[in-house]
Amino acid sequence: MPQTVAVVGGGISGLAACYHLLRAPRPPKVVLLEASGRFGGWLQSSRTPEGAVFEHGPRGVRPAGAAGAETLRMVSELGLAGDILAVPRDHPAARNRFLYRGGALHPLPSGLGGLLRAVPPFSRALLWSAVRDLLTPAGTGPDESAHGFAQRRFGHEVAELAVDSLCRGVFAGDSRALSVRSCFPALFQAERRRGSVLLGLALPHGSRARGPEVALARRARAERWSQWSLRGGMETLAGALVAFVSPRGAELRCHAPLRHLCHRRGRWQLTLPDGTITADHVVSALPAAALARTLPPELSPLARELGSIRAASVAVVNLQFQGAALPVTGFGHLVPSSEDPALLGVVYDSVAFPELDGTPATPGSPALRLTVMLGGAWFQQSFGDPSAVAPELLLGRARAAVSEHLGLGGAPARAAVRVQQDCIPQYTLGHWERLERIQRFLQQHQLPLSLIGASYRGVSVNDCISSAKEAVGRILGLPP
Repeated sequence: MPQTVAVVGGGISGLAACYHLLRAPRPPKVVLLEASGRFGGWLQSSRTPEGAVFEHGPRGVRPAGAAGAETLRMVSELGLAGDILAVPRDHPAARNRFLYRGGALHPLPSGLGGLLRAVPPFSRALLWSAVRDLLTPAGTGPDESAHGFAQRRFGHEVAELAVDSLCRGVFAGDSRALSVRSCFPALFQAERRRGSVLLGLALPHGSRARGPEVALARRARAERWSQWSLRGGMETLAGALVAFVSPRGAELRCHAPLRHLCHRRGRWQLTLPDGTITADHVVSALPAAALARTLPPELSPLARELGSIRAASVAVVNLQFQGAALPVTGFGHLVPSSEDPALLGVVYDSVAFPELDGTPATPGSPALRLTVMLGGAWFQQSFGDPSAVAPELLLGRARAAVSEHLGLGGAPARAAVRVQQDCIPQYTLGHWERLERIQRFLQQHQLPLSLIGASYRGVSVNDCISSAKEAVGRILGLPP
């Protein structure tokens, strides 16, 4: 086991790596390096004077699957179980999602009715798309764009409207460029396994061993949670991780950007603005392209692969209206790229988590919180350079959207604009091969370097925490 582990990047992935390293029976020395002045990365929450919470990054976590259960285990061990805000699956924020198309909001089809009859914006009953999937032969190529995959299996409208919008909502990305194998592995594997996506998802494929669950994960299953957040906002999770690792011997350093990384005689030398440190193992939770810029010439093949993993920028505009009401109730709505490339979607924050609305400035006049997402893969063409765009431009664009889409024409009581530059990695075609080449290079050169975080195998909070836990297990020689 290494004596010293340097974790580079203090977002949720880096903090989770420190957490798991320090829970080992004989933990190594852990140094966490963060370039900015705060820990938490994209977990960013702020509070208005009235107590409303604005989320500038992830706003909810799904409890499903092994990764979801592991995150709940961490939350429980950090003492945050009492701060959980849960949304059950029968809640409108879980059941109702909308598409904005042709100047109107359309509920996404659900239940048998949506299968058997045409529901706008779809011109045909989705039953025909299901039949098409059942009759279409399985693909044979090693990868395919999400759009191409959906069009081949379900038809043009599903690809143009549903999958296009889904890719914008999850990845802020272009379905024609994103890899179905890397972005939606369950769909890709379902087709390969059963020759049909629907059959592959519906039919069992081997037993899934479920490890011992903490009470919080059992509660999530029993109460059928769709998603959860925390009473103080998602940044509370980052704060709790810092509070856990700091007294257990971790050296936490803000304003410590990694300038250069060099491997000599079995150890890493990390160059910082104020000097150097050495480590036996480096865990990089940096975006792949940022890590690439720190590598020496002898690691240029690795740098090239890492540098080709790009990321999209998103403008997050939080709005709070006083005494206003939504025309529909649900999680929010997405906007297909054919309708408005610049506008990804709008999240109805108050529907899912009314507990975070704060105290009304005027008694009897409840607050309404919304988040408008702008840009993504279309940021440059829509707004120009993400580092130079005027916040007023983005705020105006967001206000126009909620006025046109939701009838909220008045001035918001509160607003916040943040441009999250390069915040969502884009798993483009061939991403899986790129990861294989990266892993092969690390093994061939016996580099004690672990790559974790959203750049590689999943962009959700659960994915980031899971990648950190798995990497730490390998470092410590623990069974998978």
